[in-house]
Amino acid sequence: MTVQAKAFGFGMPWESLYGFSQAMRVGDTVYISGQLSHDQDGNFVGADDFELQVRTTLANLDLVLRHFGAERSQIVETTVLVRNLRDNFDATARLHAEYFGQHRPTSTLMGVSDLALPDQLVEIGAVVRLDVEALT
Repeated sequence: MTVQAKAFGFGMPWESLYGFSQAMRVGDTVYISGQLSHDQDGNFVGADDFELQVRTTLANLDLVLRHFGAERSQIVETTVLVRNLRDNFDATARLHAEYFGQHRPTSTLMGVSDLALPDQLVEIGAVVRLDVEALT
């Protein structure tokens, strides 16, 4: 049995420059690349504002979910990369829990020394199962 793969991108210049997709659907699984804090024109949002970066990053994650007709409750795993983790741990935990409500996906949180953009403080990737019943 052959499974089709379908890629999704925002059309941002760095997608072709780096050679990646924002997400890839393979069967009933969607693998979402690390999202970051940018607007729909590709401008970085929230330099020096960790909470704004997290909220904007999660809003971009929502855009990817919407493209695939998925809900947050179908996310089964997140990977969260954070600069200055000791300083940003409490905000990361609060905002992650707020985003998911009662849903509890698996999650890996890692402190990192640097990310792709000079002002970037957070990056969030996810794995989604479309065959999981979405909770509304």
